Amino acid sequence: MKRNQEGGNLTMVTEFILLGLSNHRELQVPLFSIYLFIYIITLMGNILIVLITIDTALQTPMYFFLRVLSFLEICYTSVTIPKMLVDFLSDNRSISYVGCAAQMYFLLFLGISECFLLAAMAYDRYVAICNPLRYRLIMNRRVCLSLVVLSWFSGNMVSLVQTAWVFTLPFCGSNHINYFFCDIPPLIKLSCTDTSSYEMQLFTATILVNFTSFSLILVSYIVIISTILKMASADGRHKAFSTCSSHLIVVTLYYGSSGLIYLRPKSMNSPDSNKVLALMYTTITPILNPIVYSLRNNEVKGAAKKSTLQILQ
Repeated sequence: MKRNQEGGNLTMVTEFILLGLSNHRELQVPLFSIYLFIYIITLMGNILIVLITIDTALQTPMYFFLRVLSFLEICYTSVTIPKMLVDFLSDNRSISYVGCAAQMYFLLFLGISECFLLAAMAYDRYVAICNPLRYRLIMNRRVCLSLVVLSWFSGNMVSLVQTAWVFTLPFCGSNHINYFFCDIPPLIKLSCTDTSSYEMQLFTATILVNFTSFSLILVSYIVIISTILKMASADGRHKAFSTCSSHLIVVTLYYGSSGLIYLRPKSMNSPDSNKVLALMYTTITPILNPIVYSLRNNEVKGAAKKSTLQILQ
């Protein structure tokens, strides 16, 4: 729906139409089935991680951060996938102006919070491996809670600024978003004003957010690897590397896919490739997180078996 401004021909957008993943009607039901399955598995896997890490044997900072990460993943997928599932089976793919702004805000908030949480998890591994005798003292409950609150606060502030900035742009032409959720790149293409300065601001903000969090992760792992290589015991080196491998896989998946969306040159952007990359960090990464952490972590597997036995008894 659009409304005309009095005294002129300018038409202001009051809602948007999400074009989704595909316009082929015969693919809508199969796509619905696939992403419903992915969503259910994502919810089950991450809820299971939350429940397992409540176990008294897993009351360490690493599992506290993992529990928060799984909670973020549950919220993150719930921002986009339910609307996408409804759109697969509906001819009306509209989303209100306010609904679009809310979806963008929560998507950015949760995504940026996850960036900084991954950095906090890297710092936790750094302290555990490089300063093991003081680990419990340094990574106490207050510090862990402060790191989580700081990551959420950073995500909230950046998300507020970016969402407010986007929705101060005038949208007075087409209201069709060639995407399956409200994201910044496809939305600013609909603006009827010059967005070059905003695009530069977006690029700068993306660089700062990604560079800050990724730099903290990179520095942590440079020191971690240096410390591990100095260990005399082969078993000690293997154990130390194994505690970091799951986190490194998740970091690679998340930063790789999201970075390619927001940091690629304009000449390399295409709607289809952007959709594939967006699917990676909105649906594939959240479903892989619990799998990666459970398959590569004996303590999580042990707690899962214990919980299963208790349920069956």
